[in-house]
Amino acid sequence: MKHRLPPLNALRAFEAAARHLSFKKAAEELFVTPAAVSHQIRSIEEYLGVELFCRSNRAIELSEHGKRCFEEVTLGFAHLTRAMTWVDKSREPERLVITAGPAFTSKWLVPRLSKFAELHPDIKTRVSASLSRCDFAKEGIDVAIRFGRIDAIGLHIERLIEESVVPMCSPSLIEALGRPLTVGDLEHMPLIHDESLRMVDSGAMGWPEWLTLAGVNVDATRGLFFNHADHAIQAAVEGSGVVLGRRVLAAPDVRAGRLAIPFGPEIPTGLHFHFVCTQDKADTSTVKTFRDWLFDEVREGVRSLG
Repeated sequence: MKHRLPPLNALRAFEAAARHLSFKKAAEELFVTPAAVSHQIRSIEEYLGVELFCRSNRAIELSEHGKRCFEEVTLGFAHLTRAMTWVDKSREPERLVITAGPAFTSKWLVPRLSKFAELHPDIKTRVSASLSRCDFAKEGIDVAIRFGRIDAIGLHIERLIEESVVPMCSPSLIEALGRPLTVGDLEHMPLIHDESLRMVDSGAMGWPEWLTLAGVNVDATRGLFFNHADHAIQAAVEGSGVVLGRRVLAAPDVRAGRLAIPFGPEIPTGLHFHFVCTQDKADTSTVKTFRDWLFDEVREGVRSLG
């Protein structure tokens, strides 16, 4: 019983000739001469001891043996193609597509992503900053980080961290005053209003509510108003006034000394950032790797905030 196969080039010549039913067209496809194709096919016929083609002066047709052989050889080449494609794709980096709100992306995620890339160079990460409701399948999204209340139907959701608010300002304002800033100084300081929380929850805390809790009688309607948290934070960094800042989003600026927290109280908002993915993605290795890293970063961030 023969176990060795004919040379691959001979099988390629046979497959092309059988597909075209023409030695000439097969030769053009393979960039060889018709005589070379004929020679390769003849070598297979001699190897098998059967004729694969019925030859006439004007045309060729597959014999019964040739028809069966063509079917199997075609399947064999298809299997080889799939195998080579799989090997080629397995060499590509794993892909991870993340979507998060613009403020969370710029203030929290971006400063940390380089660490994730260093730890996992085999994962190709793409970040899309958006507040829009995401279609995971249609948009090819693996993970969404969303703030506020989430529709949990069909999704895997974990609470990441709760947001809180506390007064913040540039250290330059305190230096200009020449003494520690007190709550009473808010009467003479420009107020910076971050309205992003009210876009999520109309009853969320802002300056009016915070000042009432602090027992301070200050006109809370004056100052600068921003609908994006990162813009309000940046205004405070630039020394434009005192912001009732979101602690999670402002953490990088506080750690870097660009913002100071002159006094409290710090008030929890009851609103959380969430880690969101589809149920089928939750147990994939790439998503689990990112999830574990993300929660480690949150825990480290909480420790650094004290």
